[in-house]
Amino acid sequence: MYETNFEKKYVKLAVLMTCHNRRDTTLACLQALYQQDITFDVYLVDDGSSDATTEAVKENYPEVKILQGNGNLFWVGGMRLAFAAALEENYEYYLWLNDDTLLNPKSLTKLLDNHQYLAERGYKNSIIVGSTKDIETGKPTYGGAMRTKRWHSNKYEFVHPSQDLQECDTMFGNCVLIPHSVAEKVGNLDAAFIHTLGDLDYGLRARKQGCSVWIAPGCVGTCSKNSVHGSWVDTKLPIDERLRKALQPKGYPIQAWTIFVKRHSGAFWFVYWILPYLRAVIGYRDLSASPSFHD
Repeated sequence: MYETNFEKKYVKLAVLMTCHNRRDTTLACLQALYQQDITFDVYLVDDGSSDATTEAVKENYPEVKILQGNGNLFWVGGMRLAFAAALEENYEYYLWLNDDTLLNPKSLTKLLDNHQYLAERGYKNSIIVGSTKDIETGKPTYGGAMRTKRWHSNKYEFVHPSQDLQECDTMFGNCVLIPHSVAEKVGNLDAAFIHTLGDLDYGLRARKQGCSVWIAPGCVGTCSKNSVHGSWVDTKLPIDERLRKALQPKGYPIQAWTIFVKRHSGAFWFVYWILPYLRAVIGYRDLSASPSFHD
């Protein structure tokens, strides 16, 4: 069983978030965040919300550094903007946090524990991924990911957390701790991606540059899985509608998907390239076949 050993001290930590038109969800996330037992700065991108999110955050959490988007940043664009602003201040750690993730008390300390534990054993350049679970069922939802070993697939499958640290290939970006040493090597999220794929790409690029990705023991909080209703994997939609949605930012936009498979899928990348569009056409309803989904 893994034992933490992090000594309480001041850590320069930036929490990076992005949001769009879900004020109450964002406020609930911040409420749980500010119950943590360490200090941090929050960089929140409000990507053109029309529901007074910015005003509500300013009223309740005036210390949050709010950056304004134009409504077209989506998840990767918003997180990239927040990351860029924080990188200018040279924090010791950067935490990606989805605004629909509710952290458990002391979760940030535990993630820092995990990194110190690994650093003391020669893994300083380690990304620590916090797993989440569904608030109603208690089933794990997001966290670390491994590429499936099946030759005919290009899926990155969620890895269930255990009671020990687990090394993995990459991660879904709901709750991810990135030390400064990794950020120096890998940099920001790639602007080639819009909404999906950017988190998976970051973890894979980090590993190619000699870093490692680890899943923290247990779950750090709650985050329900996104519904497939109305998405490109919703088999109740007609074929043309599924294919159209697959090509949109929350699916597999052609340019971003092409860059991803060329970069990470080997010499036969073109075989994997067609798979999501084929799945959209034939109605293959398997959410795990999709690399990453963010609201």
